[in-house]
Amino acid sequence: MALPAGNSLPHPRSDSPATGRAEPVAGAHGGQQRSPAGAIVTTDIPARLDALPFGRFHVLVIVALGITWILDGLEVTLAGALSGELRQSTALGLSNGEVGLAGSCYLAGAVLGAFFFGWLTDRLGRKKLFTVTLFVYLLATAATGLSWNFLSFALFRFITGAGIGGEYTAINSTIQELIPARLRGWTDLLINGSFWLGAAMGAGGSIVLLDPSFINPALGWRVAFLIGATIGLIIVIMRLWIPESPRWLVTHGFAEAGEKIVRGIEAQFSGRLMPQNADKRVRLRARDHTPLREVARTLFVTYRQRTLVGLCLMAAQAFFYNAIFFTYALVLIDFYKTPADSVGWYILPFAAGNVLGPLVLGRLFDTVGRRIMITSTYALSGALLAVTAYLFSKDVLSAEQLTIAWMTVFFFASAAASSAYLTVSEIFPLELRALAIAFFYAVGTAIGGIAGPLLFGLLINTGSRASVAAGYCFGSILMIGAACVEALWGVAAEGKPLEDVSRPLTFVD
Repeated sequence: MALPAGNSLPHPRSDSPATGRAEPVAGAHGGQQRSPAGAIVTTDIPARLDALPFGRFHVLVIVALGITWILDGLEVTLAGALSGELRQSTALGLSNGEVGLAGSCYLAGAVLGAFFFGWLTDRLGRKKLFTVTLFVYLLATAATGLSWNFLSFALFRFITGAGIGGEYTAINSTIQELIPARLRGWTDLLINGSFWLGAAMGAGGSIVLLDPSFINPALGWRVAFLIGATIGLIIVIMRLWIPESPRWLVTHGFAEAGEKIVRGIEAQFSGRLMPQNADKRVRLRARDHTPLREVARTLFVTYRQRTLVGLCLMAAQAFFYNAIFFTYALVLIDFYKTPADSVGWYILPFAAGNVLGPLVLGRLFDTVGRRIMITSTYALSGALLAVTAYLFSKDVLSAEQLTIAWMTVFFFASAAASSAYLTVSEIFPLELRALAIAFFYAVGTAIGGIAGPLLFGLLINTGSRASVAAGYCFGSILMIGAACVEALWGVAAEGKPLEDVSRPLTFVD
């Protein structure tokens, strides 16, 4: 039961004492006493974080982190919706192939950014890196609006991708380590699914910014990127609400800093805390970093089966999403003769289906279970895509009917894609969590994402419905194959503390 207001809970013992009164939640570890590498620390911080009731603090975490996905959805959707305008001589005069290649450049940047910033996130901390990656992302997005030719546009898209790749690693690590275990699945899907709120905003924005009666379309596409970057500045302030991960701090020897942050969080739930059992204390050996050779051994030897599952899930959803979404505007324009300034009207309902998927299905990933829900959403997405591909090849769907079909497909696919990020960010040890996310995001995107937009750009260029449908069928096969892998070897992580799902490398008996 809850303790009376004003009562305090027992706090962790450690060989490096954690003392001091409660500090604001946004406290940093700079200047705090650090235990030497190898020192044994005894703590109940993980148990206390998982025992917290859902409250204002968690809402702030969801909003401050989820809004980045909203901005990403805004920016990516604008790039897709504006692709028709970018082909005009009054803009950049890009070809279909160059539009697809620009999308691939964005994803290539995301791959390299995920690796580099993921490595830094595990070494330097979650909070520092999601601040750095945010600025990289915003500056590059603004620069995109100032592009003068294809090469400059592709370069700025590459740097923008590097920033968002880093965001994926730092943010997903933070989500996992701050949200209670019983709500981790729903929260992760909700935050990752918020991308599509931004997609809806981007679609609506493109309708206005490509309307000649409102603004010259030759200028409107530039304004679109600049507005996105300006709105993103709000995130800088919102990120001040989010503390460093106490789990990361205590593992890296900052027991005192981690203790102060947890006390600050607990202070917001005065009178509603559950008493902690001393048996939930854990002992760990502090370290300043995890060698890359140990990361490799953990991924490819200790957890090679989990690594296979993560690769299959990430690669399948990356091809599925990036190939279809990055070139959707081109399909509408080339096969349905949709005016470039009307593409946004079709992306709006497309985005709505993607938002509703995680929102409606997300809680089931914590109740029904990970394996059943991940397998089901992947399999349904693949099957529905195959049906849509067949109908598209036979030219029996109007543009409106194709959009309804995509709404249905991506209702399930959105939850499936978000669950891939959930999976790879919770089934590996804390010490390599960000780098593991980076690895799976990077490899999955490289396999399924970079080639996808370029391939589909070329398929659309042929003018053949059968060729495009064949590309859709390939994506369908990948999704159904990933569903089979998850059904066989997926991890039932629902409701379990991260430390039970995957024992941290620093734990000692």
